[in-house]
Amino acid sequence: MLLYHAVMADPPAWIAEFTVTPGQFAAQLDAVVAAGRTPVTVGALADHFAGRAVLPARPVVLTFDDGFADLPGPTADALAARGLCATAYLTTGALAPGGRSLLPPAPMMTLDRAPALERYGIEIGGHTVSHPQLDTLAPRALRRELADSKAALEDVLGHRVAHLAYPHGYNSAAVRRAARAAGYETAVAVRHALSSRSDDAYRIARLIVRRGHTAADVEAWMAGTGARTAPYRDSAATVGWRLYRRARAAVRGPVFAG
Repeated sequence: MLLYHAVMADPPAWIAEFTVTPGQFAAQLDAVVAAGRTPVTVGALADHFAGRAVLPARPVVLTFDDGFADLPGPTADALAARGLCATAYLTTGALAPGGRSLLPPAPMMTLDRAPALERYGIEIGGHTVSHPQLDTLAPRALRRELADSKAALEDVLGHRVAHLAYPHGYNSAAVRRAARAAGYETAVAVRHALSSRSDDAYRIARLIVRRGHTAADVEAWMAGTGARTAPYRDSAATVGWRLYRRARAAVRGPVFAG
């Protein structure tokens, strides 16, 4: 499962590390197609985890976080030209007029373009309202981020939204329980790892695509190499970093996840 953010030639500095150029993106999509993988949405994974359907032999999931301005235009066109579906996780507060968001300024799509993404074959999921570090929030604030984002998307789409992406992958057992309680069927993290058929439905691993990654990196991932495979336990460093961030948030308040 690949995680993209923006596809643009001149991104703002804060998102540049997680941005690929249109040329890079085209070459990476061509590598996915050449690998013979079958593109599926996260919804198909949900059906697999719930025992409702069987995945194809060699699936691949392409995901996009936040909702940058390129998504409902050239990025969706590039996917459609190759017959590739995807799942996009939208940060509602950054896309709605007058919305509240911790995301720094950047060219973003508007929330009313979400139905157009679905017409391209792009599934829509939630990515919270303001993009905080969810594992540092108090229970009430956590529930609000998950529920309000879901409601805003369902209002504009006119149907249930069942999938969630944790901002920057930050999650914990409490966050995963809250995601389930909010009505999400799946939730994706980051983990910098290959997912598997036995992955945790509320902590599905994704490989984050950075500006330095090439088509050769994608080819390796499509071959099942170049990264470890989930599920696996959090490292001591991950647990320690979470404790530090919680202590910092208790003093400073909610912090941008990025």
